[in-house]
Amino acid sequence: MKAHSELRLLPWSGPDGKPCYLSTDDDSSHLSRLADHTEAAQLDLAFMLLDHASALLGDGDADPAELQVVAKILMGALQDTLRIAESRGHRLCSPSLHTHVDGAHGSTPPATVFG
Repeated sequence: MKAHSELRLLPWSGPDGKPCYLSTDDDSSHLSRLADHTEAAQLDLAFMLLDHASALLGDGDADPAELQVVAKILMGALQDTLRIAESRGHRLCSPSLHTHVDGAHGSTPPATVFG
């Protein structure tokens, strides 16, 4: 099994609410593709909800109960989006971004990254 830092955080939780992880070297595996499609659907939904919320907030006569429902749904979409960002952030590890021009390692990217 891979180290915890090498596991992919999946865009759904287990039945007990705990995070689910995938250990694979194959980014095109069935489960990897399912996770990719789920992430895309979650992000599409977040964009649609944002548009709906913007329109609703622009309406001076919006029903407070409807605003509350939209706020709760937006919270879920934000949680999904943050999980996706966390998962993708862990998979962005690129040694070249953490190596200085002089070969030393550190958190500052080399100047060549910026052209």
